[in-house]
Amino acid sequence: MKTTTALIILFGLGLFTFFVFRGGGPNMQPTESASISANTNVSIVNGQQIVLIKAKGGYRPEVSEVKAGIPTVIRFETKATYDCSSIIRIPSLGIDQDLPASGQTDVAVGSLSAGTLQGSCGMGMYRFTLNVKG
Repeated sequence: MKTTTALIILFGLGLFTFFVFRGGGPNMQPTESASISANTNVSIVNGQQIVLIKAKGGYRPEVSEVKAGIPTVIRFETKATYDCSSIIRIPSLGIDQDLPASGQTDVAVGSLSAGTLQGSCGMGMYRFTLNVKG
């Protein structure tokens, strides 16, 4: 019995140590830099650059890297999104669009020049950025 208890305690300490040094628990969200380096949310399909951003309680990822000079579409994905992130604003392009509570909505932003494109939710609380590389 003492051996079993000791093994359980050691196992628990090992898991605790793993999560502490890993920088988070099992439900940890990827960091902004991980999203940028992985860049798994950007694809090119039929000559069009598609940026997938999940909208619910903010935008994930918050920062995406895209290429300049390619027609670009931001595809917003919502799933039971009832907060202000269901309203997209990109002031520099005059975009102000409501998203459905659930589904995908494509917002065409054209061929972008090098620089940054910034957008936000309807209240300006949540932001997303496209870093456009030349």
